[in-house]
Amino acid sequence: MTLQLTESDGAITFGVRVVARASRTEVAGVYDGALCVRVAAPPVEGAANEELVRFVAKSLGVATREVEIVGGHASKSKRVRVRGAARAAVEALALGARG
Repeated sequence: MTLQLTESDGAITFGVRVVARASRTEVAGVYDGALCVRVAAPPVEGAANEELVRFVAKSLGVATREVEIVGGHASKSKRVRVRGAARAAVEALALGARG
């Protein structure tokens, strides 16, 4: 499956499917058009969301302030917007998990 991305105003928006309380934080592939990310943090008091933002920022080489969860704050399925990252970098992040 291919990661579905939209670009506008210098930002890339894509879906993320989060699996909390994993043994480590990592990309697990693409699930239903969204990037599947396992995060080590629990889904309590925003800890999993914060871990997701840190991981995406580090993986794409942007500051954490450039990554924003724009939808699904209390859900496993989220919409994430990243400013300053190249489309190719986001696609490579998804492809890297598939080996």
